[in-house]
Amino acid sequence: MAITDWPTDERPREKLLARGAGALSDAELLAIFLRTGQQGMTAVDLARRQLAGSGGLRAMLDLSPERMAHLPGMGTARRALLLAALELGRRYLAEPLERGQPLDNPDKAGQLLTAQLRGLPFEVFACLFLDNKHRLIAFEKLFQGTIDAAAVYPREVVRRAMEHNAAAVILAHNHPSGVAEPSQSDHAITRRLVEALGLVEVRVLDHLVIGDGGWVSLASRGAL
Repeated sequence: MAITDWPTDERPREKLLARGAGALSDAELLAIFLRTGQQGMTAVDLARRQLAGSGGLRAMLDLSPERMAHLPGMGTARRALLLAALELGRRYLAEPLERGQPLDNPDKAGQLLTAQLRGLPFEVFACLFLDNKHRLIAFEKLFQGTIDAAAVYPREVVRRAMEHNAAAVILAHNHPSGVAEPSQSDHAITRRLVEALGLVEVRVLDHLVIGDGGWVSLASRGAL
């Protein structure tokens, strides 16, 4: 049975408009992007097959464009639409910070940093450079490592902070394992950076560890 033959209130697009996006399953949301199915399958059936084949929604959206192309029914136009939607989401999260809103709690920074760092197959160390009112000056990915480590050089972090004339920074890195629990080395590099940046009167407001399910704030744990 085609989706057009379904009761109106069960069709994904009509259901979204009537009840909001939160009322739809992952497969129903994905079906709106797919628009059509394949022979013998509705768009919802195809979406379920794609989700099952990639291990769920998050795993699917974390796929590289090349790997996403191998999913059933995922042609160039559909891939472009999904990738554009992902980038819109990232920019939506980043825009309030770029407009100069102060980062006065870990959630604001965590949303931006999660959009930028979650799901990467390698470890990346990044910084948010802030002015004296804790407004964003710049976001930079400073170091990139292997699957389990990134070499972080305090001298380079200090240099970039001075070049941006930053009064404060928020440090961040991702855990490719998906587990956001800080390691002993995370605590150690945080202490080194607090000390190094303190010599040039730049405050470290937080160090966020980004995982699949969210982030951990070292400041909230009293580790700064």
